[in-house]
Amino acid sequence: MTTSYAHLLSPLHLGYTTLKNRVVMGSMHTGLEDRFYNYPKLAAYFGERAKGGVGLIITGGISPNRQGWLLPAGGTMNTLGDIAPHRLVTHAVHKHGAKILLQILHAGRYGYQPFVVSASSIKSPISPFKPRQLSDKQILNTIQDYVKTASLAKKAGYDGVEIMGSEGYLLNQFLSRHVNQRNDRWGGPIENRMRFAVEIVKAIRAEIGDKFIICFRLSMLDLVHDGNTMDEVITVAKALEQAGVTLLNTGIGWHEARIPTIVTSVPRAAFVDYTAAVKQQVSIPVIASNRINMPDTAEEILAAGKADMIQMARPLLADAFWVNKTATNRVDEINTCIACNQACLDHTFKNQRATCLVNPRAAYETELVYVKTKQPKRIAVVGGGVAGMSAATVAAGRGHQVTLFEANADVGGQFNLAKVIPGKEEFHETIRYFKVQLEKTGVDVRLNTKVNREQLEREGFDEVIVATGVVPRTLNIPGSDLPQVLSYAEVLNGAPVGHKVAVIGAGGIGFDVSEFLLKPEQQPQPQPVEDWKREWGVDLNPHYVSEGGMQAPEIHPPVREIYLLQRKTTPLGAGLGKTTGWVHRAQLKKHGVRMLRGVQYKAIGDEGLWLEMDGHDQLLRVDTVVVCAGQESVKEIMPENGQQTLAQYHIIGGAKLAAELDAKRAIREGAELAAKL
Repeated sequence: MTTSYAHLLSPLHLGYTTLKNRVVMGSMHTGLEDRFYNYPKLAAYFGERAKGGVGLIITGGISPNRQGWLLPAGGTMNTLGDIAPHRLVTHAVHKHGAKILLQILHAGRYGYQPFVVSASSIKSPISPFKPRQLSDKQILNTIQDYVKTASLAKKAGYDGVEIMGSEGYLLNQFLSRHVNQRNDRWGGPIENRMRFAVEIVKAIRAEIGDKFIICFRLSMLDLVHDGNTMDEVITVAKALEQAGVTLLNTGIGWHEARIPTIVTSVPRAAFVDYTAAVKQQVSIPVIASNRINMPDTAEEILAAGKADMIQMARPLLADAFWVNKTATNRVDEINTCIACNQACLDHTFKNQRATCLVNPRAAYETELVYVKTKQPKRIAVVGGGVAGMSAATVAAGRGHQVTLFEANADVGGQFNLAKVIPGKEEFHETIRYFKVQLEKTGVDVRLNTKVNREQLEREGFDEVIVATGVVPRTLNIPGSDLPQVLSYAEVLNGAPVGHKVAVIGAGGIGFDVSEFLLKPEQQPQPQPVEDWKREWGVDLNPHYVSEGGMQAPEIHPPVREIYLLQRKTTPLGAGLGKTTGWVHRAQLKKHGVRMLRGVQYKAIGDEGLWLEMDGHDQLLRVDTVVVCAGQESVKEIMPENGQQTLAQYHIIGGAKLAAELDAKRAIREGAELAAKL
């Protein structure tokens, strides 16, 4: 069968071994790596992706020694006892014809533990401990630790290692003047700063020989003050090639960089030109990375000769069978990563197991299992938001007869509002995925159908899943019924909004609505890559000479004057996602949104909104007031306690708990319930 993805699916010969295609599952810390008793789960997780067709897998970061731990007692590989659990993983991957590399990650000053070390004794802005500067002797010992980890990895069945040299971890701290302020043989000019990384590669190659993949993840764009220029990046890349590296992988930005690199508002494949600039200078295969989530984008990059392989981490969490679906022309069935970070990176930074908002089975393959049912039931799902669609498709996939009732003209629920927010265009993909799944699994979808309990009882369903979601909470102050007062749903559905706006409520929706109102009417969605780079201050020249590839941001004057208000006295946006919240806060700040906290709302009149702040009444002269003050659950279909019904009733998603609109919880609840019925 021929497909249009000839480059993506073609094998890559590495001399003594061959990778079956050009798709790499990049490193992603799940939290399962840190405890040996979780390795059966880790093996199932990687095994599923190998079965799904990926050519090369890279594990989450494993430290070569204690100083390199990311977390106290994190995953380490430095004794023979560490081999056995890892064999489970390598076996699970090899069984399906994929290759796997162990990523060796030394956290350096990013470690959340007191033993941290670095190139110089300079504390990182994102971790609590000041590092000790490594002495010459300690550096030489650390090189030996890397060699030891690599040789143990080989014994455990790994096809090679990836040396983590980007994202601001230890080797990146040595490579860049941002942290490396040494004046010995490990600091100063780039030839000295790269010595540590180059010596590690040489030592591993000398120890293990040629038949072992060494991949090096190199920072191609530091995006921090005193970061490397492209000439320096190329110097390092050539030296690594000389030292014996098999593959060169792309890293973009440090974790402390104030420029987003992977969140959903970053346009697809935004950084691929920097990878292409390095690829022109070396003869070993180079891997492109960051915000590549669909086959068309990946194929384009390879066809244009900008890279030799494509790395995806989160997209393979979202869909383990991404490659197989691509190879069999089922791209419309791919569950696309929306780069929300809510269940993967946000979990990792909170020390929880990583999973995926759109695919709750990720890293739960042994626990959330969908078994074909022996007793098919008639199931009604009321509400076609993501909770309802998740429950309906899993239940129908298991063999139940499912009818989905949706009161509106289309499914998607709150995601239909989210997808119009600038930078959240990926949400269209989730709705497309679920629509295809509803069709594939044979769910009977009844749109424009508002049902009540009597009708459901009459139709004789065995189970009813209530996923009726939420309605926006209204304000209850004098004037709240005036025409200039709008709910967030009305605004996102296109209601006209004045030039001066007060947004009441500064949760996730308040931030989203503010970003929506800042966007000029004529701005194309998604934002073109060049415009995005200018706005965030990323150098457009792939062969950049600016430090770390940064330049002064170009910010267009905002189209509206916006006040974002909250009752709470805590900082605005404190409850947003750990890895994405800062992007939203920065976005509003640079567009002049005024953020006020600790305010009481008094009344709305023709002249504007009356507030009380610090005990004083104040008038905000605004044309429009947008209410984003939370949601109320819609659950009137649920029977009262003790009420006799023919069907069993279950409630999930926003209908169950409206306190925070949580798609992650909604999709998981839908899937878990449907797996049990």
